Amino acid sequence: MCVPGCQEVVHRALSRRRVLGAAAAFAATAGALSPALAAPRPFKKVVDLTHTMSADFPTFDGTPGIEMQKVFDLKKDGYNLYRWSLIEHSGTHLDAPIHFSESGIAVEQIPAEVLAVPLAVIDVADKAAQDPDYQLSRADIAAWERRHGRLPANACVAMNSGWAKRVSDKTKYVGKDAAGVMHFPGFSPDAVAWLLKERKVAGLAVDTLSLDHGASKDFKTHVSWLGAGRWGLENVAGLDNVPAAGAMLMVGLAKVKGATGGPTRLFALV
Repeated sequence: MCVPGCQEVVHRALSRRRVLGAAAAFAATAGALSPALAAPRPFKKVVDLTHTMSADFPTFDGTPGIEMQKVFDLKKDGYNLYRWSLIEHSGTHLDAPIHFSESGIAVEQIPAEVLAVPLAVIDVADKAAQDPDYQLSRADIAAWERRHGRLPANACVAMNSGWAKRVSDKTKYVGKDAAGVMHFPGFSPDAVAWLLKERKVAGLAVDTLSLDHGASKDFKTHVSWLGAGRWGLENVAGLDNVPAAGAMLMVGLAKVKGATGGPTRLFALV
């Protein structure tokens, strides 16, 4: 319900300038709570890093990640409503620690302050174009730090392999060969081990189906990273549209008890 005049007030309050100002104010307030947000600055735009979810979106095992059944129809029932059948790890989504750890925390236990973090984007698109099995390395991280400085505390480190551009072609995105082996880039276990030991990083993000490269059989990156209580994002979109350093990542995640992961709406404040 809305009292007379409230629509006009809401419209004015949601102007672009005020939305971005509110985002900056949020970052300033959150900065008092978390070192990750200790240096707020005004942001000029919001970049959506989320793919549109549908039954056609590529998945790890090839089955539809979501199915929607219309239960109520506007013309018949007075409103529209769908029942969803959803796989947690489909579309642009988050892996919670419990996904690869018996004692790891579930989705609802992830602290809110580690879902609003600095974003560091490492571009390996040229290397991935030459080698679809490319694994982001310690050398790639070192090169990023030489140019942009030390990784921010509690950051999300994202791999931009250029794979998001392939998402409309399932064959190219999944990269499955005649033997059924998938080929797409991911984080190397060595790079992840170094991050866990030498840097304070909240999460990893990839623009592919998995934190591990497609041909992995042991999922070492998943095991070590999630096992250490961190989270990971997969099937991230739009990393070409954000700077390598300086953006803030906002992870919108449904708070479902016991969930091992779930679809997310990702925003970068640039």
